[in-house]
Amino acid sequence: MTHVRAAGAVPPDGLTVGGAASAVGVTVRTLHHWDELGLASPSRRTTGGHRLYDAADVTRLHRIRLYRELGVPLSDVAALLDAPAEHAEESLLRQRDQVRDRIRHLERSAEALDRLIEARRSGVLLTPEDQAKIFGADWQPAWTAEARERWGDTAQWAQYAERAADRGPEDYRRIVADLEVLHADLGAAVREGVPPDSARARALAERHRASIGAYFDCTHSMHVCLGRTYVTDPGYRSFYDGIAPGLAGWLRDAVDANARAHGVDPETATWT
Repeated sequence: MTHVRAAGAVPPDGLTVGGAASAVGVTVRTLHHWDELGLASPSRRTTGGHRLYDAADVTRLHRIRLYRELGVPLSDVAALLDAPAEHAEESLLRQRDQVRDRIRHLERSAEALDRLIEARRSGVLLTPEDQAKIFGADWQPAWTAEARERWGDTAQWAQYAERAADRGPEDYRRIVADLEVLHADLGAAVREGVPPDSARARALAERHRASIGAYFDCTHSMHVCLGRTYVTDPGYRSFYDGIAPGLAGWLRDAVDANARAHGVDPETATWT
């Protein structure tokens, strides 16, 4: 922080704009701006008309810079410089409170950034115990690390982390509860022999796409790409067929049918 410099440091004949700017630690352009605002104008001029700042002028310049470093807007600085002591104190107290508010805001921002950083690293901001309680006994915390290893450089992982940073246990409980209802409805549709290209199947596929949207934005084209993995990836196939035999293939076909209904050809669908 700048301290007010002793008036005796200014030569008797004053300082030029460049000399005053150097003494105060600001640019010549800044001094010109303050002069234009009527905030700090030099008291003297040379015979050639050049500005000269005397000791009192330089002291005022130091005070202006001090207030600016404290975050006081230029529009308030003039009133502080010329106000009676008690009014100036009231203004400074208000400014102090505003600074403290900004500090609290920055601290909250720093905490949010810490959560986002951790979410990008771990995927889920839950303890292993909470993960087991919410996602079930079969849940493996290492799965999120594997997912980060596989997709950590993608825009979808970035979205996933951003949303995870704002979620707590209750948020995940709601997501899991909704997903359990969806899985039950998918299993019932397969057991009842609902055609995968029917309106009911397409509605279920759309609900399934929306469930993915809880983690990242999933287009119909991207949904088709995921649907392929439900059949080709042993882990996905085992999971869905465990809900109802044949569900993995049925869901892929329902996803394809839903994509067609939304103008996407599954044969040419890409991760976009």
